[in-house]
Amino acid sequence: MKKDLFGKALLDFYNGNASEDIITSTNVSDEDVLPLAYLFRSFSNMPKLEQKALELSKGKVLDVGCGAGSHSLYLQKNKINVKGIDISKGAITVSKRRGVLNAELKSLLNETETFDTILLLMNGTGIFQTMHNLPKYLKHLKSLLNKNGQILIDSSDIKYIFEDEDGGYWQDLNSGYYGELDYYLSYEDEKEIPIKWLYLDFSTLTIACATVGLRCEKILEGEHFDYLAKLYA
Repeated sequence: MKKDLFGKALLDFYNGNASEDIITSTNVSDEDVLPLAYLFRSFSNMPKLEQKALELSKGKVLDVGCGAGSHSLYLQKNKINVKGIDISKGAITVSKRRGVLNAELKSLLNETETFDTILLLMNGTGIFQTMHNLPKYLKHLKSLLNKNGQILIDSSDIKYIFEDEDGGYWQDLNSGYYGELDYYLSYEDEKEIPIKWLYLDFSTLTIACATVGLRCEKILEGEHFDYLAKLYA
């Protein structure tokens, strides 16, 4: 059972009780600091990929993994009907207290409403966890789309992590897809139960989409091997 350290950290920051930030790491990367203030950022402080996704959002919107509600709040202010969902109880509590009108404690696979735009941001492919789960999630996302609907999702090609000094790549061919990682999170000296987290290169995402009847279009490239894609039927 998850401890919801992410939600605890968001609540602490919102209430002015946070003494430190979240620490994350993976099985292929060292510890990194995730500043809590960043999770409460305004539109002007968001990366260009996120800004573009929000600008393209239309109709009835689902904000998957809404966190502290920053994306949902921006859309609300722009008169867009948005629903935020997250599996973190603390995150949903913070979202509501910040003013998100429609926020539910719910996993993506348990969502049954349909939408014109579905947002999966801050490495949205991570929610798929593994390559094995990818078709199941894509099929479900497709089932949630209204006619002419769109899924806006971002991710990164992390192949650069495995590049050596000669420009070649070192990878264990027996370990599966290189973007499938073990993700670790800690807060105030307490460790969350590790989870799987998936980074997808654009080509792999495109092929996976095609197998479930979705088209995949690259909308924007970021500054560090990241990209924003639009999926549609």
